[in-house]
Amino acid sequence: MMNQSPSTIRNGLSILHQVPEGHVGVYWRGGALQKTITDPGFHLKLPFITHYEPVQVTLQTDQVRDIPCGTKGGVMINFEKIEVVHRLHKDHVHDTLLNYGVQYDNTWIYDKIHHEINQFCSSHSLQQVYIDVFDQIDEKMKDALQGDCTRYAPGIEIMSVRVTKPTIPESIRRNFEQMEEERTKVLIAIEKQRVVEKEAETSKKLAISEAEKIANVSRILMEQKLMEKDSARKQQEIENQIYMAWKKSLADAYFYRVLKEAEVNKLKLTPQFLELKFIEAIADNTKNFLGEKIVGNQQRKREQTKLKSSTVTTHIQQLGTFYLTKPKHQMYKFNHLVNLHLKTKGELLNFGSILI
Repeated sequence: MMNQSPSTIRNGLSILHQVPEGHVGVYWRGGALQKTITDPGFHLKLPFITHYEPVQVTLQTDQVRDIPCGTKGGVMINFEKIEVVHRLHKDHVHDTLLNYGVQYDNTWIYDKIHHEINQFCSSHSLQQVYIDVFDQIDEKMKDALQGDCTRYAPGIEIMSVRVTKPTIPESIRRNFEQMEEERTKVLIAIEKQRVVEKEAETSKKLAISEAEKIANVSRILMEQKLMEKDSARKQQEIENQIYMAWKKSLADAYFYRVLKEAEVNKLKLTPQFLELKFIEAIADNTKNFLGEKIVGNQQRKREQTKLKSSTVTTHIQQLGTFYLTKPKHQMYKFNHLVNLHLKTKGELLNFGSILI
């Protein structure tokens, strides 16, 4: 049975009533819920017979306070406040109020929060509820409330749940605080160690980078030197090839000249040419005496000694007078053609004729 408040009694006596914004008007006649639902504004109803109530259909926040629960280890804790943000859809107002009344949130918000919190605490230890999985309680409560509302009261939509930190016994709280301090110290030490490791790693990377830079510079310089040496080697090879080609061309030219000279000499190698060369050799060794004085006896003896082994006979033939194209002091007068005959070892050889 619905409890009647003073505002409810006034609504029953009045004829004209107002539905505020964000609400809808719901009516009972003779205690029976009517299907008529009015929008915000002024409306009329029968006094004493028709009863009216405004129902909020916008977002609203319910605060559930002082929720005691026992953890898995038997420690009693208390959640001072849990806030639930929800909304009732306008299309489901009649069905929801028909099944659960105007105070439908008592069933699906307040009572349900108590039930779910106790279920959660009984399956977790104090360490888990207070520290380890505390950040998951909001989502777990929201999922639990929305699941049942979707199944039994589909017009109720749970938007969010905010759970405050539970109150635990003082002695246990001090232990947790000490544990948290120690954990904080450990975390600080770990962070310092990470900082030192990062600094060492950074120094190592810098050293490696510097070593790689030096190695790269050395490699580039070495490659440059190798390229210079290779370039010098190739240049020397080219110069050597040029020199060898030049020498080879000289050798080929010399060989060709000698070969041709040999061929020419072979063609010249005739008895007449040999006789001419012999006469030229004798002519080069002939001594000329200028003046009116007669050569002394000693000179004649030396000449006779040289001519002991050979006898030269001359036949002089008058030709005339002519001059060679030489300076005046070197002009010689040739008047006769001399036929030379050399007798050696009893043999008489005829070498032709010369001009004297």
